[in-house]
Amino acid sequence: MSLDIYGWNDFFSRAFAKLGDRSLEPARVVLASGGSYRLARESGESSGTLSGRFRHRVRAAEDYPTVGDWVAVDPVGLRIEDLLPRRTKLSRKAAGRQTREQVVAANVDLVFAAMGLDSDFSPRRLERFLATVWESGAVPVVLLTKLDLCPDVASSVGEIEGVAAGVEVIASSALDGRGIDDLRSRLRPGETSVLVGSSGVGKSTIINSLLGKEAQKTREVRAGDSRGRHATSHRELFVLPGGSLLIDNPGVREIQLFGSEESLERTFEDVAGHAAECRFSDCTHQSEPGCAVLRAVAEGALSEERLESFRTLQRELRYLHVRQDESAQRAEKQKWRAIHREMRRSGRHRRT
Repeated sequence: MSLDIYGWNDFFSRAFAKLGDRSLEPARVVLASGGSYRLARESGESSGTLSGRFRHRVRAAEDYPTVGDWVAVDPVGLRIEDLLPRRTKLSRKAAGRQTREQVVAANVDLVFAAMGLDSDFSPRRLERFLATVWESGAVPVVLLTKLDLCPDVASSVGEIEGVAAGVEVIASSALDGRGIDDLRSRLRPGETSVLVGSSGVGKSTIINSLLGKEAQKTREVRAGDSRGRHATSHRELFVLPGGSLLIDNPGVREIQLFGSEESLERTFEDVAGHAAECRFSDCTHQSEPGCAVLRAVAEGALSEERLESFRTLQRELRYLHVRQDESAQRAEKQKWRAIHREMRRSGRHRRT
């Protein structure tokens, strides 16, 4: 089996060659669940685990393999010995108080941000998704699902196009097939896409439609709020007819940002465009004189909801960066304490 089917290219070939270990072979992670992996190798797919050397060497959770990663594998024990550099990575802040990165998918070209045209519809949540995608290095595409349940498609699509300026928007219905061909036309042989969105938005149904078979379980959603239990419990990469690759992802109701303000500005290009005309370069768009952003709101060129969403995500990112700095300072102090302890211990040994 050729690894080209799974997206192997010159970038990964050069990275693998730099390892200089001919006893290893390349493989792509097509499924990750807990500490278990399914690997696509030239000889076919097989299960794999992390080697003890890898676990000892790698401490940060974000440096562990995830779906879409290319790894170097010992073909005898099927142990992952190394992780190849990532071209792109879709990340979010991990749950909990720690400012830890969680890599959702690696080496993806397109990210389909899926959102239902029912009670799942939320332009504010989409802004959060788009900021996350721009940070990843991949290209976002908005995938609106459940077209058959929307009484005013034109209005809803128009609202999303206003939020996702410059981003392609596809409206679809897995029930009657509308929009699926538009989605299929965006998939290219050898390129990897990932579907992200809320539980119950219909990701598994869409994947089954693209595959032409029932590969993913689907579940009914609650009638009251259109939410569903996770039909997908793990991340998995599928090879679609035509040669493109698609990663299914467990449903997420909310994504906590993990990235830079540059990605936020790309998501809110309308806000950034007005901000460039503010009198002060460090304008916070709160009450400063000569604020072009506030003027745009007053004149109706920018909605108050859009600006407030920008402020909310900006505060979240700045808080994250402060916590990261504090964490880095603590880690640095701990490192030097350990060095000083070792120096004192070595000094005592020399005197004795």
